[in-house]
Amino acid sequence: MGDLSSLLDRLRREVVARQGAARDEVRFVRSPYRVCPLGAHVDHQFGPATAMAIDRGVHLAYAPSGSSEVVVSSMEFPGLVRFNLGEVSACQADDWGNFPRGAALALLRRHRLTRGLVGVTAGRLHGGGLSSSAAVGVAFLLAFEEINGLHLDAEENIELDRQIENDYLGLRNGILDPAAILLSRRGHLTRINCRTADHEQIPAAPGSPPFRIVLAFSGLRRSLIGTEYNRRVYECTEAARILLEAVGRPCQEPVLGDVGEDEYDAYRHRLRDAPARRAAHFFSEVGRVREGVEAWKTGDLVRFGSLMTESGASSIRSYECGSPPLIDLYHALVTTEGVHGARFSGAGFRGCCAAMVAPEAVDHVIDRVGSIYRSQHPDLAEHAPILICDSADGAGFVDDGAIAPALLAAMGETS
Repeated sequence: MGDLSSLLDRLRREVVARQGAARDEVRFVRSPYRVCPLGAHVDHQFGPATAMAIDRGVHLAYAPSGSSEVVVSSMEFPGLVRFNLGEVSACQADDWGNFPRGAALALLRRHRLTRGLVGVTAGRLHGGGLSSSAAVGVAFLLAFEEINGLHLDAEENIELDRQIENDYLGLRNGILDPAAILLSRRGHLTRINCRTADHEQIPAAPGSPPFRIVLAFSGLRRSLIGTEYNRRVYECTEAARILLEAVGRPCQEPVLGDVGEDEYDAYRHRLRDAPARRAAHFFSEVGRVREGVEAWKTGDLVRFGSLMTESGASSIRSYECGSPPLIDLYHALVTTEGVHGARFSGAGFRGCCAAMVAPEAVDHVIDRVGSIYRSQHPDLAEHAPILICDSADGAGFVDDGAIAPALLAAMGETS
């Protein structure tokens, strides 16, 4: 808690110094990064997924600007972002200001915003597979809502963040990232229906063995817009179109989540090449989510971890994502004693691998995986840390060092 208090004090001082805010008007939002142990590459096809928020993320200190102007800066990125709520510009390449602009624009499409803000963020926006873009988008959504007296539930904020990513940034992802960031609870596995955002927060089973979350970064930093991400989404859509035509529903929206597993088994022979491989991954991953949830409920982390590892293998083999450095990290993790399971975190084209690790094995895992990666990719290893994390609550406001989930009352325990 001391580290958090120090960070908040520093952010408060920065907002006062940089933006001229009154000290007693500064508020704070914490928006965590996330990992998704099972449910890789299925959210944009409305499949089920699992998630945990982690105890690292984005912090935003903000205060009312006294007008409709927005002025924000970052502790990690240069430049001042300045715009008026009455005139939000289009997305700009490689500009972290896209996130506050996108959040404002998404809200303005549905609500009246008249009060701008000044603020400073802490936390790198390119977290490398931890959904950092969704984390900062959610942070600005919550800040704009609080400043303007809006009280929105989790479902609407999940949709608003999807609009930031899909409509403003041009990324064809689903709702998994904002759902994980908003719905997660410390010590729980959250199962998410990626069509509806219906979810179940599942506590660890009594007597379940403890674990830590290890994040092994590749050192690669590249926007998803510049990867094969959108192409993979298109290939999944093409597989769904072929299958839905085969079952007599050609006019239905082509997403694999609307194809039954029995329908896939009956007509999978009609798929060829990339669409066939994408569908094979989707339906096998749906099965892994189902089995993984049951393993979590019974405290079987060995089985849960093995399903994570199978998910990683399917991501490489059938979904065909993962750069050579990321694949090397994956293999180093899954062959190291004490690792229950590992897979790429996020889209799998850059970033990091996430692993569930026995607490007593953490030091050994860091030493062995780090040594292997340095020998394989010395040019990247300098910028490829290995971090230890734990599960955490979802996004919320921070007051006197205590994190209050912003939407807990509106969400309820489950939905």
